[in-house]
Amino acid sequence: MLSQALESGRRIGGHIMTLFLFTKSDMFTVLVPITLSTFAAASHPNINRIPHIIMWIWLHLLKHDIYNQMLDPEEDKKNKPYRPLPAGRITAQNAADVRWLLVPVCLIFSAMYGIKALACSACIEALSIWYNEFGGDKTGLSKNLLTAIAYTNFELGAMAVIGSSIDNIGACAVAFSSVVFATTLHAQDFKDEEGDRLTGRRTLVTLFPTFARMSMMIGIPLWSLYLSRLWKIDLVCSLAFVAYGTIVGARFMVYRTASAHKQSCKLYSIWFTLVHLLPGYWRFFYST
Repeated sequence: MLSQALESGRRIGGHIMTLFLFTKSDMFTVLVPITLSTFAAASHPNINRIPHIIMWIWLHLLKHDIYNQMLDPEEDKKNKPYRPLPAGRITAQNAADVRWLLVPVCLIFSAMYGIKALACSACIEALSIWYNEFGGDKTGLSKNLLTAIAYTNFELGAMAVIGSSIDNIGACAVAFSSVVFATTLHAQDFKDEEGDRLTGRRTLVTLFPTFARMSMMIGIPLWSLYLSRLWKIDLVCSLAFVAYGTIVGARFMVYRTASAHKQSCKLYSIWFTLVHLLPGYWRFFYST
């Protein structure tokens, strides 16, 4: 009896780990920043809804990631072999079943929080189909644009789940986080550059590598400076944030090995998370 319970627990734990591995690479570029941004930008955040927001974001992220990883598992064998499909943790058919099961689950779950959350859920699904079925991920421009629009819907949906109305500060926070994401998203493509070239995937990094590196070296420090001024960050914190952004941006130009790219991407994720905390700084010190 005990052995059966333990075996059942191991199997359940294994299934949970499989689902987590589908979304692992997006935890610090999507789940964590959007969760923090929701509370930083919301005019009247409800802390009790933190689990609701995390679950809403993660379910939609899981649905999209399964869909995306089903289409080209060969690419993941080179770039991310730990993912469930190349690692053999789940079959392609079972992954497809889970993906399509999640469509009504996400819509019904979103409907519990109102029409705005439901509309964002539907938009995310439409964008996911466009991204995966109609070549939206095949070029750097369309990939960045579609991902930025989806990111906006994630943030607006999370706002609806938290039950907060969107004031001017919230709208500004969502708009700038989406634009920052659209213009720096290719930071994640550097660590996958070798695999993308082997599979013929066209990204900004594979098509225009020098421009991509220059855009990171210049763009991240400039965004750091502008956002520091936009959200009226104090001098010491502004200098620290700009200095960190300068270091992160310079790494993409100076260090060009696969291991260095992975480290640079991790540092970028921290920078991007900090970007989402800046509206909270303004609300704490300047909001009346």
